[in-house]
Amino acid sequence: MYLILKTLSDFLFANASTAFSLAIVLFCVLAFLLSVGRRFEMAVRLERIGIPIALIAGLGALVIGPYGQIPLLPEEVTDIWVKLPSPLLTLVFASLMLGRPIPSGQGLWKPVTSQALLALLLGFGQYLVGGLVVLFFLIPFLGVDPLMGCLIEVGFEGGHGAAAIMGESYAKLGFPQGLDLGLAMATVGLFSSTVIGSALVVVARWRGWVTPQASQENSDLGELEIQGSFFEKSRELAINLAFAGMAVLLGALMLYVLRQLAPFLGGIFQEVILVFPVFPLALLGSLFIRYLLEKFNKEDLISELLHRDIATLSTDLLITTALASVNLPVLLNDWLPLAILSVSGLTWNLLGMFFVARYTFKEEWFERSIAEFGNATGVAASGILLLRLADPRNVTSTLPIFSSTRLFLQPFLSGGLVTVLAPIAITKFGLGGWTEVSGALTIICIVLILLMQPYLSNTKNK
Repeated sequence: MYLILKTLSDFLFANASTAFSLAIVLFCVLAFLLSVGRRFEMAVRLERIGIPIALIAGLGALVIGPYGQIPLLPEEVTDIWVKLPSPLLTLVFASLMLGRPIPSGQGLWKPVTSQALLALLLGFGQYLVGGLVVLFFLIPFLGVDPLMGCLIEVGFEGGHGAAAIMGESYAKLGFPQGLDLGLAMATVGLFSSTVIGSALVVVARWRGWVTPQASQENSDLGELEIQGSFFEKSRELAINLAFAGMAVLLGALMLYVLRQLAPFLGGIFQEVILVFPVFPLALLGSLFIRYLLEKFNKEDLISELLHRDIATLSTDLLITTALASVNLPVLLNDWLPLAILSVSGLTWNLLGMFFVARYTFKEEWFERSIAEFGNATGVAASGILLLRLADPRNVTSTLPIFSSTRLFLQPFLSGGLVTVLAPIAITKFGLGGWTEVSGALTIICIVLILLMQPYLSNTKNK
């Protein structure tokens, strides 16, 4: 049977266009299976206790992936799928705020400020921890490149998109293996975030850390039932997808304008804009469209549940396709430095979540900290996935807080200014100098959290 499938695979992938077509067809089949499968009672029960269906599907795809135990999925397909995290994340953020009323800015600045301080602490701390580990262990004992001190932030915070873009910068700086190592670190971060984060949600439900949900009789996973004929359902779906597409288009236009202006501004600004992703601007586009709909009293055109389902499916597809694309040979080849960096980064993120976040947030501390843990370990989509597990009915104020924070932080971390500057600073001033700067910034974040905590502790905004 395997020989028959292998022969068929070789025939199908005789040219790139066939590979692309099959990758898209399989992607659509996967989307259908995830969409239908998550409404089964077993899937609903699993997600209620904190086990996402995307994790199960991703592990199954990894087993049948090109490097799995049953390699039925051709490598040509996963090579295309590995490029999907950025577009899928853009769709997630384009749908995120369309179905929700625009939050009041008056009561939002305190929770957004405290959320941003935690995010900055985790981000700069990843450079600090990575620098210390590389300086005092990996370089003396394994002789690695100093630029490996950037890999935790690039892979964990930035994900596959930032790792792919930064690969070219690493190559120019004499670190050509940075691309593969960054992608491997992004995969480890996404996998770790989903597995560990899901386990933390299970523990949180047992310990009573999560905010009680209004009702668990019918989960939101099976709540979407659009009334009317097939034509009316298709029309509503098309309208809502069109609004999401408009948000993406607005984000792409804003990014295009910024890139056209970049050569005139030059320097670091140009380098940042060239690697800046579109998803934060898509979120800005969705807010603008939502504002216009509310201004002209056309909110009835938007379905909150439908946009929630679009974002949910996009997140599930991102997790599943990324896990299916895991390059196990790369992981095995450099498993020791990657494992040490991964454990160090995870330890730092968990410490930030259970000590700093719990002290800072007080109310709704677990929902807000698990979202930030997901973002700091496996990009924003993982944060949204974990938040959905912890708060499936959106009874807390975490989603608008978390989403608003991305707008302010993305230009700095996760592929922004700091991500671009870090390897350049290491090359010019040495890893020791950059680690000292990261340590100073981390300490500043801790001091600000301590000083501002009395003013930011009342963060509940419902």
